[in-house]
Amino acid sequence: MSSYARTEILFWALVTGGLFFLFHLHGNSQEVATCRHSLFLWLRSRWVGDYAYGMFLPLASLAAIWLRRRELAAAPRQADWRGALVIVVALFFHWIGVLAQQPRISAGGLIILLWGLPFLLYGYRFARELLFPCGYLFLAIPLNFIDSMTAPLRLFATAASAFLLNGLGLKVVRVGAGLYSGAGNPFAFNVAPECSGLHSLLAMTALMAFYAWYTQKTLARKWILFLCCIPVAVIANTCRVILVVAVAAFWGQERAMGLWHDYSGYPIFLIGIALMLLIDRLINLDHTKAWNRLKNRLAGRTSS
Repeated sequence: MSSYARTEILFWALVTGGLFFLFHLHGNSQEVATCRHSLFLWLRSRWVGDYAYGMFLPLASLAAIWLRRRELAAAPRQADWRGALVIVVALFFHWIGVLAQQPRISAGGLIILLWGLPFLLYGYRFARELLFPCGYLFLAIPLNFIDSMTAPLRLFATAASAFLLNGLGLKVVRVGAGLYSGAGNPFAFNVAPECSGLHSLLAMTALMAFYAWYTQKTLARKWILFLCCIPVAVIANTCRVILVVAVAAFWGQERAMGLWHDYSGYPIFLIGIALMLLIDRLINLDHTKAWNRLKNRLAGRTSS
């Protein structure tokens, strides 16, 4: 084994020990009684319920690194001291997070540190290949505190559902974030914060970010597909509200708010995936060829 290889192994061994010391033994000052001082235990305690997808994102990040293994192997390696500045910024974030009892800030510092270390040791061209795998980890930071910001999503989902249901002939009265009916089979359905679609938006953001990065060839298309996660999540959640209200109208509120309400998120998520694939097809469509094909069809119908 060469001296460089031994030095590299020693470096990463020291890094692993340093990460353990900083983020497991001194990474959390908020909930010491339940999570001790570990940032990792704090994250695990938050990856539950609607945020359970967060525990899979580090695995997805590792998969992204594996998919870029050839580019990483081909990238030139040369130490770049600019990486030291990134490391200083990361450690500053961690320090602020511990002092302010904000583990989310420390988690952000950890992610920046994971990118800055290879930047320092191998240079920017190597670290550039790790921008997405490391940046993707920010989506794994649980944002439980933003539940109070669900009001606009709730009101939009309620208004859109009421408009579409009335258009389909099912009389619905909207009051705030509630949908009510007094005709036929009466029901009263309130779009709670948990049904606002925010958590669906977070999950679709994680899914579409990875899909856009992996499938799209240009940066513009990556961003277009990624930003479409917002309308996709909103449309999928509106479909869920419509279906719950429709089930309540035809089969009773008890059935609608029981098994269907609890498990309707899974088929609705499939709708989100279908919309994602449709958008992918549209943005990669050869629009010139499609337009010429449409003109030829219209010309053929006119001549006949």
